[in-house]
Amino acid sequence: MRHALLFLLTFLLTAPAWAQDVLTKQNGDELQVKVLEISPTEVKYKRTDNPDGPLISVRKSEVFMIRYANGTKEILSQLPAGAQPSVGSAPTPITGPVVPGDEEPAFEHIKLGGPRLGFTVLTGGMLNKARGIDGYHNLNPFLTQFGWQFETRIFRMPNGTAGLFEIVPLIGGLEQGKFIPSINGLIGIRGPKGFEFGLGPNLTPVSANIALAVGTSFHANGVNFPVNFAVVPGNGGARFSLLFGFNSKRN
Repeated sequence: MRHALLFLLTFLLTAPAWAQDVLTKQNGDELQVKVLEISPTEVKYKRTDNPDGPLISVRKSEVFMIRYANGTKEILSQLPAGAQPSVGSAPTPITGPVVPGDEEPAFEHIKLGGPRLGFTVLTGGMLNKARGIDGYHNLNPFLTQFGWQFETRIFRMPNGTAGLFEIVPLIGGLEQGKFIPSINGLIGIRGPKGFEFGLGPNLTPVSANIALAVGTSFHANGVNFPVNFAVVPGNGGARFSLLFGFNSKRN
């Protein structure tokens, strides 16, 4: 009888440690707690591993769900767009790059477009080759560029990395009274933070080559401001271009 009473007393003293609630935050953290109070703005609890510790308060908007010891669940707020609730591990929110409108599902095509302007510098044999074409004899190596960017996002991975295809037609040399058209087709990758690089053909009246471009995008109020640096190698020389502009999502 005495041993039975001792067992019962031990059970009653340790039962609160087993009867625990699970609090899941918006960022996916799961805490073993004892929820004591839920107000319109806060959730108050104590940690089950420190029941004599301080009373902890957290904003209600930071809590996604509470799973009580009796098995019932209470959802207090919605997860951020793209986040997936999980059991026993943190959710994997989709962290979008800086490009607005790029938070749609992974394989839905997103189209953006806008003007581009900048300049190109011709070096060495590339300049001499251009001057050998009728009408370009007195060509200055520094050319202004004006054009348009057509961008299509082909896919987007859960970590925010996106695959891109861009077509950028340009007109150069207008400040010298010249008309030098060019067109660039780039296949590239944009990272979650907006850094991007691409590779593709570059066609002009002077030559056909491969262009390599790197850059990034800034955004404000739903508008992107891309900045890109491109190199087009050639026989005995190269072309270097710096382009910038703005674009937005196209319907």
